[in-house]
Amino acid sequence: MMFISNFWTGRGAATAAGYIGPTAPMTGSTTWVTSAWLGATLLLSGAHVMATEEPSFQILQQMEDYELRRYEPYRVAEVEVRGAFEGVGSEAFKILAGYIFGDNQGETKIEMTAPVNQRPLETKGLRLEMTAPVTQRPEGATPDTYIISFVMPTRFTLETLPRPNNPRIVLREEPARRIAARRYAGSWSEDRYRDEERRLLEALRRDGLQPNGTPIYARYNSPFSLPMLRRNEILVPLAD
Repeated sequence: MMFISNFWTGRGAATAAGYIGPTAPMTGSTTWVTSAWLGATLLLSGAHVMATEEPSFQILQQMEDYELRRYEPYRVAEVEVRGAFEGVGSEAFKILAGYIFGDNQGETKIEMTAPVNQRPLETKGLRLEMTAPVTQRPEGATPDTYIISFVMPTRFTLETLPRPNNPRIVLREEPARRIAARRYAGSWSEDRYRDEERRLLEALRRDGLQPNGTPIYARYNSPFSLPMLRRNEILVPLAD
């Protein structure tokens, strides 16, 4: 038997061939989801030993408690989900992992990159290898509604990315922009995230830098990684 952990919370169920948790054996309709879940989780588990692609950025300045970066444009596949901060990722991860593992027009396999990103759904004006991190945004957003995104490999443009079979998936390009990044290891809990977010926003106010969008929560590792070895980041878009 093997133990499959919930990607976002660490909870899971014992599994054997064709069986997940207390449910019945898998049917054909669940094959995409299960294969994608296993494959994506294993790929993220090896993010620190394999050359996992990430969005390209230039370090503009290394501050005492954060890093100032300029990102090049990059493409994402994203899905909207509803739920609590620490629980919404599971549904989204299955959908997006299915897409990069072939649940798309042409059944194209897309490399997994990092990070996986999660952010609140913004109500106004702000806003395939699997990359790291996973991202999530907090304030100025619709309560309990989040956008989870996978970064797409640079070999794809919006025009060449395979079209998703699932209509919930949206393909989009993030523009070039300045971002303040605060990196930390450890827990994926909401309390820890809010504390790190607060520290970053206070540092930006101290340095006279104006956010231009809600913070993003980026995760680069699988739930099997030791918390002390995880790479987590708070990313805050900045006004130019």
